Amino acid sequence: MTGYGSARAEHRGLALEVEARSVNHRYLSLQLRCPSDLAALEPDIETLLRSKLQRGSVTVQIQLRRKQETAETIVDAAHAKAVAAALRKLAKDLRVRADVSLSDVLAAPGVFTNGRAGGALDDSVRESVLGAVGAAVDELVVSRAREGAALAAELRKHISEMRQMSAAIAARTPAVVKEHHARLRKRLAELLGGAETRVRDEDLAREIALLADRTDVTEELARLRVHLDEADVLLGRGEPVGRRFEFLTQEMLREVNTTGSKSADAEISKHVIALKAELERVREQVANLE
Repeated sequence: MTGYGSARAEHRGLALEVEARSVNHRYLSLQLRCPSDLAALEPDIETLLRSKLQRGSVTVQIQLRRKQETAETIVDAAHAKAVAAALRKLAKDLRVRADVSLSDVLAAPGVFTNGRAGGALDDSVRESVLGAVGAAVDELVVSRAREGAALAAELRKHISEMRQMSAAIAARTPAVVKEHHARLRKRLAELLGGAETRVRDEDLAREIALLADRTDVTEELARLRVHLDEADVLLGRGEPVGRRFEFLTQEMLREVNTTGSKSADAEISKHVIALKAELERVREQVANLE
């Protein structure tokens, strides 16, 4: 399901901007785009996302800015002394004459540090980042819920159409049996012509019963109605039902296909084709349902 959410937060000179977007996807696919300072938080962010989302291709982008007025540069004196000592020892070991200058020491990584960077991942900053991500995802969930409500309404229309088609097949079935009966009698009369041989009524009734049994779709229609009832129940739940609905549409298609293969009646075949068309629409829309 598609959706969008955003959130902003400020903490100890840090300005956070979070955007969460999602598009349709059969499973849950997560993409995190965050600055290197927050890389250690990626597992926590992913856990948070998985606790709130079930399906969709979700992209979360985090931008981190430090306010210039609060930025603070610190010289790590202990580290600077260690760098100077290491340089002197290296010169001695190499037996070369070298004077260690201040610029040599200051050029070493880690001598200068940003006062905010050192605390970027303390507990309070972690809570601020996760809080902003959670707020953006909550907004995303609300956005997806609005789309889901509209999608559920559309699915209910398709289910209602399928009920009507199923009822039409059920109403047509008894007439199909009678027509088969009449055609069989007529065909036998044509084949026998003026012959003295006659088919006993009980033999004819047995053949008609066998034919009716082979073309009976009562069980298939009953199971289809059960699946349609289950679809209504799923749409009424306030929880993710997309995957279960997918399996349900597969079972519906199984019953519709069997109904079509059992019946050679043109009118029933027309309803079966219409049922398959509605099911295809349902299947496409369910792929977007969480």
